[in-house]
Amino acid sequence: MLDAKHNGSYIKSMNRLDTKTRAQILGMLCEGMSMRAISRLTGASFNTVSKLMIDAGKACAAYHHENVVGVSAKRVECDEIWSFTYSKQKNVKTAKAAPEGAGDTWTWTALDADSKLIVSYLVGGRDSRYANAFMEDVASRLTNRVQLTTDGHKAYLEAVEGAFGCDVDYAQLVKMYGKSPESAKGRYSPAKCTGIKKIPVEGNPDEKHISTSYVERQNLTMRMHMRRFTRLTNAFSKKFENHAHMVALYTVFYNFCKIHKTLRVSPAMEAGLTDTLKDFEWIVSLVDAAAPKVGRPKTYKKKISN
Repeated sequence: MLDAKHNGSYIKSMNRLDTKTRAQILGMLCEGMSMRAISRLTGASFNTVSKLMIDAGKACAAYHHENVVGVSAKRVECDEIWSFTYSKQKNVKTAKAAPEGAGDTWTWTALDADSKLIVSYLVGGRDSRYANAFMEDVASRLTNRVQLTTDGHKAYLEAVEGAFGCDVDYAQLVKMYGKSPESAKGRYSPAKCTGIKKIPVEGNPDEKHISTSYVERQNLTMRMHMRRFTRLTNAFSKKFENHAHMVALYTVFYNFCKIHKTLRVSPAMEAGLTDTLKDFEWIVSLVDAAAPKVGRPKTYKKKISN
C-alpha cells in the first residue's frame, strides 16, 4: 500500500494550497470545468475545491456590493436566465430529501449596453418579490437617468415603477413565438421567434435602442462559463447557496478579469470602475482578506480569592 505522500490521489488540504494553485482552481471554475474534474487535475480534494468556491463567492459578492456603485450608464438591459437546483420544479415533490431552494432557479442580470458591465444580479425565484428587490438594487447603483429595456415579464412593470418612479425611460421588448416543430417534441428545442413588439412604458425611450440583445448574449456567456448552467447534464447545482456563490464569483470574474473581445478591456475598466485588469490571484487576495484572522487564543487569569 502506497504511503499517502506517494499516492497518486494524494489530497491537498486547504491550508497547503498556495496562491497559484487556488487561482488555477478558480480559473477552472470560471471556464466551465466541473469541481470533480478540477479535483482530479489539481490533486485538491473535492471538499477543498467546494470550500474555495464558497469562500470566493462570499468575497466576490461583498466586493461587487461595495465597488460596483456610481455607474454612469446610458442604456441598461435586463433579463433572466433559467437553471435549476437539485431537481427540476416538476420533480421536487417526489424528490428524496429535497433541500430548501430546490427547483427552478432564476438569475436576474442588468447589463450596461455600452461598457458590457454587469451592474446587478440576483439569484432566486421569478416572482414580483425578486423583481422588486432586483430593480431596487439596479437603481441604487446608477448615477443618472437611463434608458431601460426588459423582456415582457409582467413583474417588471411594478418593480421598475417602484425603483425608478418617473426618472427612467423604460420599454419592454416582447418576443412572439410560433409552435415547436413536430421533430422537436420530447427534446430541448426552443420555439422559433416569429416577431417582436417594442412597447414604451415610461418616459421617452429611443426606439432604436429598445433591445435586450447584449444582455441575452451575456446570458449565453454565463451559461458557457459555468458548468452548473449546462443543459441536459447532471452538472446542475445540488445546493441553492452554492449556485449563488458561483454566480457571484463569475460576476466579478466577468466584470474585472475578463477582457471583452470587442472593447479590448474588461467591462469594469470600460465603465471607469478600475484602471487595471485583475486576475484570479487578485480574487484569491479578496478571499484571504475576508478570511477570519487566526491569532493566539486569549488566556484568562483565574482570580484567586484570599
